[in-house]
Amino acid sequence: MKRLDAFSKFSLLFLCSALFLACNSNTQVVEPSVSQSKELSMRNPIVKKDPKIFRKEISYTIDSLNTRADIDSLFKSYSEDQLKTILALNRIEKNRLRPNRPIIVPECASEDFNTYSPFPQHINTLGCIPKTVLINKRVQAFGLYENGNLVKWGPVSTGKSSTRTPSGLNYGNYKAKRKVSTVDASWILPYYFNFMNFEGVGVHQYALPGYPASHGCVRLYMDDAKYIFDWADMWEVKGSRIARNGTPFMVFGEYDYSAEKPWIKLSQNMKANDLTQEELDTLKEYVENYQNDPKNFHNIASKETEAELAKV
Repeated sequence: MKRLDAFSKFSLLFLCSALFLACNSNTQVVEPSVSQSKELSMRNPIVKKDPKIFRKEISYTIDSLNTRADIDSLFKSYSEDQLKTILALNRIEKNRLRPNRPIIVPECASEDFNTYSPFPQHINTLGCIPKTVLINKRVQAFGLYENGNLVKWGPVSTGKSSTRTPSGLNYGNYKAKRKVSTVDASWILPYYFNFMNFEGVGVHQYALPGYPASHGCVRLYMDDAKYIFDWADMWEVKGSRIARNGTPFMVFGEYDYSAEKPWIKLSQNMKANDLTQEELDTLKEYVENYQNDPKNFHNIASKETEAELAKV
């Protein structure tokens, strides 16, 4: 009886297993219909995105500089390189600091200077232009780009309210290591590079007081003026005609003369001085105009000039 019971149990187990396998012998994987696939793909689309470039967080504080002693303390608290960064961020020179004129101070003033740039490290729309000079009046800064990549930036002082620097797409024309101002013969302008010929507007070294103060030109630190002087290209002239334009100088943005200095806002938002979408759209328009000017392309410009000269 014990053997029979064991056999009966084994038989029962075998029968259940067979029935289980039989029930699942025709198991199929049901593929979703075309409409289901579309619905799923719409719900969970695969979007390829460019890798994000994460920007290091920077904190800024405001130093009120209430007294001359506060200014002297500032000079003693930072190294020469750190102080140079602080002064550039405030668009000012050391001898122009005055009591009761607040300045912005970064948490770490020894970082790579490009870390503090109001200009992005790359601008796609400038990618096809070998060299570009950007001058943003709103934040009083210049940026130099090679094929859309930022190579250098620095502070400027553009035209004061009564003699504002004109916005627009211009080109590097002529340059001189030493130029005498047409406004006042006592003003010497080192490393002058003209980009508006008839208006007599260019970039050059001159005092940076921490706000727009020029008669229309763009003031620079001496090192920056020399850099642009050597880096940017002049026009090519054949006879009395321009055969090829020089490096484009793109002037844009509007400075608010009635508001606080825009870099002071960095204490509340590290991106307060970044280019706005409106400014980027303006640059896009300038680039389109650049692309439509044959004098920006050597072969076409040369043929056009030769044809014009042949008619003379």
